Amino acid sequence: MKNSNSGIFTALIIAVELVIANLFFYLYLGDGSHFQGGVNTNHPITGDYFGIVYKGGWIVPFLIAMLMIVITFSIERLITIGKAKGKGNVKTFVQKIKHLIASNNITQAIAECDKQKGSVANVVKAGLVKYNDLAKNSSIEPDKKVVLIQKDIEETTQLEMPMLEKNLVILATIVSIATLLGLLGTVMGMIKAFAALATAGAPDSVGLANGISEALINTALGIGTSALAIIFYNYFTSAIDGLTHAIDETSFSIIQNFTAQNKTA
Repeated sequence: MKNSNSGIFTALIIAVELVIANLFFYLYLGDGSHFQGGVNTNHPITGDYFGIVYKGGWIVPFLIAMLMIVITFSIERLITIGKAKGKGNVKTFVQKIKHLIASNNITQAIAECDKQKGSVANVVKAGLVKYNDLAKNSSIEPDKKVVLIQKDIEETTQLEMPMLEKNLVILATIVSIATLLGLLGTVMGMIKAFAALATAGAPDSVGLANGISEALINTALGIGTSALAIIFYNYFTSAIDGLTHAIDETSFSIIQNFTAQNKTA
């Protein structure tokens, strides 16, 4: 139910930003104040970039919407991943937990998880709590205890990690779609430019200029949006990989220490 509501909310954000982008394009960029003679079918006023962008054609509002979507979901991911890291530095937290586990100070390690908060701390805490519970239980075989700890860590990880990867597929999709839409706009613009050149008699200079503007604006917006989406996507996947590594590193220490303690016992 939660995932369904989240999907509806995501779709709603995309729909709203498509509407905003189209309103911005037609009502503001297409306003006559940006064009010679006050009509948007004329050339843009010299130096007026809003009018120049409007000349990019009907594909531009979709590219603007994609740019807005990239920015919106990137901010959302920054906040989510920031919360997942917790209050302190993740590397410092992992080293502290490993040291406490090595000294068999599990209670203090759990307290550190409560201070740190976030996805990494939640997974580590689940393993440590299970560690504490099973250490007091002599009726279960050591090997089975290790399996139970691993299972608890894996289940908590499966609950936490999907939240970190959510909406990244949107950024990955925009990487391709923005480039293709920009290319489509470029091709359409060049078709118009060549059609203006093919006019009998003197070439249609206005049509030629509009066609070239449409081609270049779409190219710039498409490549720019795609590049921004790639940068954010790679940053987020690297951050998630770092969190996953921190979880794996700490989990290994928990299992290793528990195994050693049981062998000693």
